[in-house]
Amino acid sequence: MDAAEFRKRGKEMVDYIADYLEKIEKRQVFPDVEPGYLRPLIPDCAPQDPESFEDVFKDIEKIIMPGVTHWHSPYFFAYFPAASSFPALLADMLCGGIGCVGFSWAASPACTELETVMLDWLGKMINLPEEFLAGKDGQGGGVIQGSASEATLISLLAARTKTIRRVQLEKPELTEADIMGRLVAYASDQAHSSVERAALIGGVKMKNVSSDDTFSVCGSALKKVLDEDKASGLIPFFFCATLGTTPCCSFDKLLELGPICNKENIWMHIDAAYAGSAFICPEFRHLLNGVEFADSFNFNPHKWLLVNFDCSAMWVKKRSDLTGAFKLEPLYLQHHHQESGLVTDYRHWQIPLGRRFRSLKLWFVLRMYGVTGLQDHIRKHVRLSHQFEHLVLQDERFEICAEVVLGLVCFRLKVKNSFNRRACNQSLCKRVDCDTESEHQAIINNSTGVSSSHDT
Repeated sequence: MDAAEFRKRGKEMVDYIADYLEKIEKRQVFPDVEPGYLRPLIPDCAPQDPESFEDVFKDIEKIIMPGVTHWHSPYFFAYFPAASSFPALLADMLCGGIGCVGFSWAASPACTELETVMLDWLGKMINLPEEFLAGKDGQGGGVIQGSASEATLISLLAARTKTIRRVQLEKPELTEADIMGRLVAYASDQAHSSVERAALIGGVKMKNVSSDDTFSVCGSALKKVLDEDKASGLIPFFFCATLGTTPCCSFDKLLELGPICNKENIWMHIDAAYAGSAFICPEFRHLLNGVEFADSFNFNPHKWLLVNFDCSAMWVKKRSDLTGAFKLEPLYLQHHHQESGLVTDYRHWQIPLGRRFRSLKLWFVLRMYGVTGLQDHIRKHVRLSHQFEHLVLQDERFEICAEVVLGLVCFRLKVKNSFNRRACNQSLCKRVDCDTESEHQAIINNSTGVSSSHDT
């Protein structure tokens, strides 16, 4: 494919994508295929000779689309909103076209510097404390990770290194292995599974802190666990607070938890993967109060801010905490600009060495929507969630299970949880395998005989 054909085929692909998104509501949301559907549709081996673009293109609808779950469909209600927009898609095309691998400043200065500035823009939009911004000579700053899981892992590993070094100074008789064996990380029992996974990768113990009746962790619950573990000779070193938990969008009480973490030399990381985008609206910014006590903070613009995957924004108060944990300087990655003190090399802030030019997506979206346009987007979703909550409350068969704060509405049928679990996977318009046929009919007919008891 030469440049002339690329121009032609590129326009065809843009038209195909635009048509796909404009007519997506006509497609079945979840694919009607079984595991292994694709292998019989394609050859066992790669073609020996080149194939035409037309042959490849026609196989998109024949082979790929039958197995696609259409996240952007208005009938897709699973997981979380898949943020995307035409400006972001165009920026991703440019990213692929430039094709830089930004493992250092010298590898592509614009790739590094635009990211630094865009994370400052985004930080200012949610009114992050000045310490988290890079500015011209700040000690903190932001970085784009691939996912919130990566951000949590990076913060936990940095906290682990920082704590080991501190304890070795305080107690020289302890070896690194001794300290590792005593380290404990903490998170809410409502926290995302990626927090536990970070502890598994980091080789440290992880304990859940019980949430209260609003599904939030409060200061007294954390302090109780910390006191017990310190009395047993363990070393608490990391706490992941969640703003907008995955199960029900609850918010841990940062203003209670932060001072405890600071007093106990515990790194506090805040995971606001979904909810963080809403903080650009002044009426929701109070949900972030207490971030000033945190060491690191993360949210995903690719969940709710019209930036397509992957784009997970992470900030730290002290960049030296990351570079101190991960910095390696092999000869082939050194460059003379490092000596100036003005250079950020993001390879010291992340797991992989290389990185894509992801900040282009933020740059395009923030400029073409503006803060007010993005605020309108968030407010529309929150408004819709409260409208849906109102409709649910009008139907006596259902109840709301958790406070509706942002765009997530947790509701259930007033029957056994075992039935609710099955109903989540099948439409009530179809035959549902209920505990009894009469229970099924009671739900469909809005019978007063529907039980309001809960089983656990």
